[in-house]
Amino acid sequence: MTSLAPLGGIDLYVYIARTLIIGAWVTIVCTIGALLVAICAAALLASAQRFGGRVMRALVFTYVEFFRAIPVLTLLFILYFGLATLGVKLSPIPAAIIGLGINGAAYCTEIFRAGIQAVPSGQTEAAQAIGMRRWQVMRWIVLPQAVRIVLPALTNLAVNLLKNTSVASAVAAPEIMFLARNLVNETYLSPQIYISVCIVYLCISVPMMKLAGWLELRVGVTDAKR
Repeated sequence: MTSLAPLGGIDLYVYIARTLIIGAWVTIVCTIGALLVAICAAALLASAQRFGGRVMRALVFTYVEFFRAIPVLTLLFILYFGLATLGVKLSPIPAAIIGLGINGAAYCTEIFRAGIQAVPSGQTEAAQAIGMRRWQVMRWIVLPQAVRIVLPALTNLAVNLLKNTSVASAVAAPEIMFLARNLVNETYLSPQIYISVCIVYLCISVPMMKLAGWLELRVGVTDAKR
């Protein structure tokens, strides 16, 4: 355990603030990375579920149910510790991004499925009637509309991923909760540090929700003009 006895007053709080900012940056990186993994994987899975055969739909269903049923922490342990025994060593941050992304993709697939089903099937049939392939229909017709429909749900997913990054501390990812726990061990200022962590989470999540609201408004205005 490291002692910060030489630090005092303003220097101590500057050190704490600097450490929490570093942790907040890692938290943001993990959140964005996991969200990108989840969205890309879910787009493919939802497309396969919509246009694939019975076997493909069964595989997608199995993926969604399996990864929604297991805790994120268990998945992180498998990726970080389990793969290491097989000779595949992942650093903490990549392991956190992949684990959170895989878990998030299971929920995001259901979000996209609902959005895709909300797009009138007549548009898909018309596009296929003029010779467009299935992937072109998804790319140009279905997904752009589905994304607008599911934007509020994607915002909720992003906020949940942000909060779930706290479990990445279990695999030594230097996100904000990992560094906060280290600071508590060094300074014994647990109330001040954990209250500061709450404030940092609010400073990240509230702008995310405001940005999503602005995007929803912009999409609504654009659609209204059409």
